[in-house]
Amino acid sequence: MDSLKKQSSAVSDVGAWAMNVVSSVGLIMANKQLMSPAGYAFVFATTLTGFHFSMTALIGLVSNATGNSTRKKVPLWELLWFSVVANTSITGMNLSLMLNSVGFYQISKLSMIPVVCVMEWILHSKHYSDKVKISVLVVVVGVGVCTVTDVKVNAQGFICACVAVLSTSLQQISIGSLQTKYSIGSFELLSQTAPIQALSLLLFGPFVDYYLTGKLLASYKFSSAAFFFILLSCSLAVFCNISQYLCIGRFSATSFQVLGHMKTVCVLILGWLLFDSELTLKNILGMAIAILGMVVYSWAVEADKQTESKVSPLPKEASEENVELLKQQQQSDGSPLKDVELGKYQP
Repeated sequence: MDSLKKQSSAVSDVGAWAMNVVSSVGLIMANKQLMSPAGYAFVFATTLTGFHFSMTALIGLVSNATGNSTRKKVPLWELLWFSVVANTSITGMNLSLMLNSVGFYQISKLSMIPVVCVMEWILHSKHYSDKVKISVLVVVVGVGVCTVTDVKVNAQGFICACVAVLSTSLQQISIGSLQTKYSIGSFELLSQTAPIQALSLLLFGPFVDYYLTGKLLASYKFSSAAFFFILLSCSLAVFCNISQYLCIGRFSATSFQVLGHMKTVCVLILGWLLFDSELTLKNILGMAIAILGMVVYSWAVEADKQTESKVSPLPKEASEENVELLKQQQQSDGSPLKDVELGKYQP
């Protein structure tokens, strides 16, 4: 029975992770076509994220109304605080990409892994084995080799990158913390935070996008093809958001960051296949190192779980001396004799 439960849990974990990878990579490909100058030049990234959360909130509302999901109460102040952190992450990432070179932007994203580790250690007293630390280092090196090119930074860009890394790391840790604290499912939590994020991003997103691009959303000429890709992007974003909450609820923020770099590898490969992006020997070597690190990380985490689950077995039988003492106690005070092994009272 236990083996069946473990197999079912493993299948669910793989399914959640596969959905996150597929939806995330699909979302990046759709956004690339939607936002690139060669595509439909819809450059309003923050507002587009507001559209994403609007559709997510709509699906959550329909699900609650039809009884397919339940609504557990989470204090409003915690939802507002989480939404501020999440929106700061989105805005910070957009500003970091605008103000920094692609190379420094990639380095800042890589730094999230050690930042998440330190935050989990500070906030939750979580410790990591040497095997896990080494595998994380291998992943960081591999992804760095295949993605980091020119590295240029300025004061504004550095501050924005720090804000983006800290807020994103805190957001991902908070997802797991809120789910545990209020015993709430991933979709139920997402359906409560999505409306707040959607409203705030739709209100302030156009101003952020104007600052980033110098273009007004009202001046964009929508075509049927652009509208289709916006809907496709929103649909993929719903699966991406749900799977992100699922993965962090099942694993941890650190695991989500480490294994999440599999998406980087997939994006590089698909970019080479679909958009004629250059794929050099350096990229291939980096991807191979990163994949090796992810495999080692998965093994190390599983090994640590098995080590932690090993508990000293309770003695099957009490010694004759202890049994005799228990009998004497029963005779002296008239209380029923408690079975030490089963935790039941003997008649």
